[in-house]
Amino acid sequence: MAEIAVSFLIDQLKPLLQKEARLLGGVREEVVPIKDELDRMKAFLRVADAKEKDDKQLQVLVEQLREVAYDTEDVLDEFMLRLAHHHGGGFYGFLHKIACSIKSLKARHQIASKLRKIKARFDNISKSLEPFRNIEQGSSSAVIGDTWSDGRGDALLIEEGQLVGIEEPKKQLIGWLLDNDSPLKVVSVVGMGGLGKTTLVKKVFENEQVKAQFQSHAWITVSQSFNMVELLKSMIKQLYGGALPQRMETTNDNELKEVIKEFLREQRYVVVLDDVWSIGAWDGIKHIFPNNNCGSCVIVTTRILDVAKASCLESLDYIYEMKVLSDEQSWTLFYKKTFKDKTCPSHLENISREILRKCGGLPLAIVVLGGVLALKDTSRIDEWMMVQRNLGGELEDNDKLERIKKIFSLSYFDLPYYLKICFLYLCIFPEDHEIEKGQVIRLWAAEGFAQEKERKLAEEVAEGYFNELLNRSLIQVMEKQYVGGPKRCRIHDLLRDFIISKSRELNIVTLASGKAILCPQKVRRLALHNSSRNVEENKCFERLRSLLVVGEVEGLDNSSVSSILRGASKLLTVLDLRGVSLETFPPEVSELVLLRYLSLRNTNVKFIPGSIGKLRNLETLDLKYALVTELPIEIGKLRKLRYLVADYLVVVPVEIGNLSFLQKLRSISAGEVNGNIIMREVGKLTQLKSLNILGLKTEDGKILCSSLEKLGNLRTLLVCAQERGKWNEFELLDLKTLSSGPPLLQKLHLRGHLEETPHWIASLHSLVSVNLRGSKLRDDHLLQWLQDLPNLQVMVFQLDAYVGEELCFKAGGFKSLKYLSLFVLKELRWVRFEQGAMLHLEELKIGRCDLMGYPFGIEHLTNLRSIELDEVDKLKPQNLSDRDRDDAWDDNKLAHIPHRDIWSCHRT
Repeated sequence: MAEIAVSFLIDQLKPLLQKEARLLGGVREEVVPIKDELDRMKAFLRVADAKEKDDKQLQVLVEQLREVAYDTEDVLDEFMLRLAHHHGGGFYGFLHKIACSIKSLKARHQIASKLRKIKARFDNISKSLEPFRNIEQGSSSAVIGDTWSDGRGDALLIEEGQLVGIEEPKKQLIGWLLDNDSPLKVVSVVGMGGLGKTTLVKKVFENEQVKAQFQSHAWITVSQSFNMVELLKSMIKQLYGGALPQRMETTNDNELKEVIKEFLREQRYVVVLDDVWSIGAWDGIKHIFPNNNCGSCVIVTTRILDVAKASCLESLDYIYEMKVLSDEQSWTLFYKKTFKDKTCPSHLENISREILRKCGGLPLAIVVLGGVLALKDTSRIDEWMMVQRNLGGELEDNDKLERIKKIFSLSYFDLPYYLKICFLYLCIFPEDHEIEKGQVIRLWAAEGFAQEKERKLAEEVAEGYFNELLNRSLIQVMEKQYVGGPKRCRIHDLLRDFIISKSRELNIVTLASGKAILCPQKVRRLALHNSSRNVEENKCFERLRSLLVVGEVEGLDNSSVSSILRGASKLLTVLDLRGVSLETFPPEVSELVLLRYLSLRNTNVKFIPGSIGKLRNLETLDLKYALVTELPIEIGKLRKLRYLVADYLVVVPVEIGNLSFLQKLRSISAGEVNGNIIMREVGKLTQLKSLNILGLKTEDGKILCSSLEKLGNLRTLLVCAQERGKWNEFELLDLKTLSSGPPLLQKLHLRGHLEETPHWIASLHSLVSVNLRGSKLRDDHLLQWLQDLPNLQVMVFQLDAYVGEELCFKAGGFKSLKYLSLFVLKELRWVRFEQGAMLHLEELKIGRCDLMGYPFGIEHLTNLRSIELDEVDKLKPQNLSDRDRDDAWDDNKLAHIPHRDIWSCHRT
């Protein structure tokens, strides 16, 4: 598995050779031949990685090549570390510069010598690889597809009585197929491997009603390595109901496509394309299906969401996303497979449920594990406990579980190298850990997995990688947000076990979870999960690049962290100490001059020393939930900083304007003394995408407006006026001098008293979410301007943001709105929805508002899925008759809403 290491090293060398030519003087001529050799090896390795498991000699050579690639990376970073010196001013600075130049020459000579030795190692490995270079060129995924069976044929033979949780999806798919629409319909079923897509579609395909509806039927398994000619011949055999006509045995694919198209032109047909892996595969076959207005249908199963979307573009998006089984469904299926519908022995119930939890509702895993356990003696609890404890290892060692591993391997080997390393890196997160998308993106960028290209920032490239893993159903969404896609995700437990195994094999990440660490000779990335035991001063960490604390780790404090850092490499680029019991900033951190990522989130650190100015390569500084209230002036030296986040009011120095690459800045204080200067400096941060400013004084509003007009890249803006000392009392927020809002703004949060509705809100055509707090607006200009914004999906009014008695949402307005929240609007009495308003509203929350009745016209909100009314006083209004009061609180108005949460608070 050297392809990842070699390809990653090539990616590191390209910008180094392009941008650091001056620094590489005397070394560059040693680097270029290494890169050229790596380029020659790359294509070969893509196939060799899949073949090496069958050839021990090849396996050893590939492993050696991976280690040389890692050593090359280390040598080059060591060179950059030795050049990372700083010069003072004056005469002593001049002498220091001369001394450093002498040292630099010596460093170049030493590094050049090391690189020559590395080149010789590459040459020796290359010669040894010559006998293997006749390996047939092709993708590793094709090799896997040809040699491994993923049990797809078995899935087609399962009796329907053995299945669980299939009725609802089967009913929905059959309903789509039997719909009398005349145009050709494409239905896509999408989800991760093992969810039962093939099994479900087969039962739909074999349904008697479906059979009777269509004249012609064909089931084609596409797979990763399909042969178009053979695929078309198989389809013709099925459509013609017999052997392939002899005249077609030597026909090319275009002629075969024409034969199929002509045959189907007069037919009402249903064709299943099972296991489609790429849009290219769909594009290559889709034209054989004529739209003959006979109500024909094509069903596609795929693991990749983009394939599902591409196939359904012209058929009203009939996409069914497979879901994991519920806990109840999982237990039912487990019973069927493990105990053959007999009672589970009481002494095995807890163990069974723990094993079942590991399956995460994945039908394939439940079926396979159930089959393994069915063969074990139910009286031998030790055998069951062994499976429970070592389930991850069981994937590698148990032949019966090989099928699960193969399913995951198909998806893994289909990834390009840059997604493979990103995917394997996700094993740093513990089991059941909710993964924050933003954290992952910044880590990938800091690790160098994602780099700037084609005018995209590294973080933008990393976000594309994350979305691609989502698209391939390798990451499960836990929490969605309306702006920026999914916020929190997770990895299926068994899939995580698979990537831990691969990561260990490739020395991508070493995990420490309280047990003795099984270290490779050189640990490159270390993730601590439960304990720091056996970690301090470990000699394996001399080449450590990343140290990450994930979850609650016992025994870590300032002393232990300092001990680890003293024994670790100075090449460290990622240091994530979130949640560690730190009281002070570890002094050793300031010496890590190659550090790109530093997180002190959720620590007790209160003071950031001026020595942080040494970290000239720092890109991320995460102080969220730490106790830092002020940053030193040296923060202005961190010219590469892109992400600076704190959760409390943090006073920043006026030097903040030096950070011209900053993309995210939150939450800074406008300051009591230099607020006007700081607001002016913010205008220099033209790369900002996210800005939070707290404690803004009224008199600084105009200067802030002037700066905001220069921030053309801004996507998120939160401005909070200075509080008066009460929870919901704010100073005047003066933003009326802003001529127009940032054109790309998507999220707007304003906290403070607005004398009038800012007119520039009407120009925010990219706005997706607006949140107003304490605005005390009375006029209806706000709704008039907001209702016409084309992309607005979320609207929140809080703490007297609106102080009128009635909110009326007009017909035709808020066409994209999905979420509306009204909270603590003490003057509000009536909410009214005209017919045709908010046609796509899905969630409505109204809390602690003295409403006189349910919202008028709520029956018009036909897409509403959830309503939450908090502290509703159904005894009001006292001035209405009983009949009018009953009408105001008529529960029948809410009958069409699936989820209703009404909390009454009757007052006396």
